[in-house]
Amino acid sequence: MVFNKFLSGPVSISTPFGNLTDITSGSEEGTKDRPCPLNGAMYTKAREDTWEKRRPLAVMVENHAESRPAIGLTRADVVYEAVAEGGITRHLAMFLCQDAGDIAPIRSARTYYLDWLSEYDALYAHVGGANTDGPADALGQIKQYGILDMDQFGLGFPTFWRGTDQLAPHNVHSTTKKLWEAADKRNWGPEDDKGVRWDKNFVTWKFKDDANLESRGDQKPITVTFWANQPDYTSIWQYDKTLNTYKKFYGQTAQIDPLTNENLFAKNLVVQFEVETDANDGYPDGHLLYGTKGSGKALFFIDGKAQEGKWIKENRTSRTKYIDPKGKEVEFDRGLIWIQVVPTGNDIQY
Repeated sequence: MVFNKFLSGPVSISTPFGNLTDITSGSEEGTKDRPCPLNGAMYTKAREDTWEKRRPLAVMVENHAESRPAIGLTRADVVYEAVAEGGITRHLAMFLCQDAGDIAPIRSARTYYLDWLSEYDALYAHVGGANTDGPADALGQIKQYGILDMDQFGLGFPTFWRGTDQLAPHNVHSTTKKLWEAADKRNWGPEDDKGVRWDKNFVTWKFKDDANLESRGDQKPITVTFWANQPDYTSIWQYDKTLNTYKKFYGQTAQIDPLTNENLFAKNLVVQFEVETDANDGYPDGHLLYGTKGSGKALFFIDGKAQEGKWIKENRTSRTKYIDPKGKEVEFDRGLIWIQVVPTGNDIQY
């Protein structure tokens, strides 16, 4: 039985096919000297042997106010967050080095998330997606780009199931284990049909160890506004100097992951400014576009300190680079990286 280091016992998840136990990170015995390619967190050789047999998994996780709390995000290696429509944000959770015994609620695809997951040559788990003719046709682009598509409508039960915790459409669940197993059945392992591994040309970001306690800053709360007229989606990040993490709140409400009973957190927080435009494709709620390629301003919150810099992404599949004020690549602390993409010109308070 695997125990969660943050809880007094194992985390049991009820599913239509029996109870699952969350496979936690950080509980294995042995020397932790193998860095996760996605976020630099250190794990054992046994865990590395496991992730070497699979490719990154991108899961579209909802954040509608009526769907909270999101499940499984504290087990992600990297999380992207941007507005899906109408000021309502949605997460793209990237998994490789950790496992989540439950992920929910899983929702539909949007075009700009494809540009981010393409950096990892990742599997993409989602429930349908935008398919209106035009520049925001995510389902058409999944086929066009050759993305390894893990759509719930093509896989169904038991890879995906609808829980009783919420009403549709806020109740689609899966697990990393089931998604990677379904990928294996499609021969979508770490290598493609030509024997080329997903990470052959993958560029890892730069990582470092945490600053010691005395060197950490005293970061005030960080307020990240996506759309000013949708305050339910304005993130408040509270810095915990002792743990050296940023904990996520909406207003005064801590966002707790039911899978681990942890406050949603970031080891590193990136606020990435991109040009937001309307796709003008006739969709009633308005599909959006973001300027994911090129460069723009970014804010980095690491070790309780803030700094301005920029992001650079040459094309859809190229790796985003993060540059500090001195022109050097940003060094992230080892652990979960949360990237919030906001419209250019937004006022971020910190």
